Amino acid sequence: MAKRNSLSWNDKTREIIDKRLNVPREPRFLTPVEFAVLEAIADRIIPQPDDRPRVPLAALVDDRLVADVGDGYRSAGSPRLREAWRQGLAALETEMQARYDRSFTQLDPSTQDLVLKQMQKGELDHAAWGTMTAKEFFKSRLAHDIATLYYAHPAAWSEMGFGGPAAPRGYVRMGYNERDSWEAAEASEGKEDQARKDNARVGR
Repeated sequence: MAKRNSLSWNDKTREIIDKRLNVPREPRFLTPVEFAVLEAIADRIIPQPDDRPRVPLAALVDDRLVADVGDGYRSAGSPRLREAWRQGLAALETEMQARYDRSFTQLDPSTQDLVLKQMQKGELDHAAWGTMTAKEFFKSRLAHDIATLYYAHPAAWSEMGFGGPAAPRGYVRMGYNERDSWEAAEASEGKEDQARKDNARVGR
């Protein structure tokens, strides 16, 4: 984010990142119940650290559903983006009521993890899933959408050491363990002071 007003970002980049950082935190497409289930799922798929603001994964998924921008492809039997999320969340809740007599949100974390593993393996099989299997919903929607949106957020970039977008400047050195001259040097153990000096020298 320190590069926001630098040559690395243009107006379009700032507009896109600002939208991600200011996504509405209340549901606009999903119902409050669906939103709560999605929040519980996201917490199990990508547990987040407590030492920084959380990436609002449910809100980011909901924002994508408001825009209704799909992947451009889908597996046979899978409905379109909006319907897939609605059908999948409803089928999960129906199966949880049948198995546990409660909502996914009311299960303890270890049981939630077990349910998600069963979904990943295709072991959830209530008729409510329809033509979209639980395994397909996990792969194409839960794992795909939640992970993609998480790693498109600046908090995740900082967490893994990615310097963020460089538009219009762009990245030139794309090889393994290479960095452009304007990127910050990674500090290895015992060489932190040298990295600080190198970065300060070029104003990084």
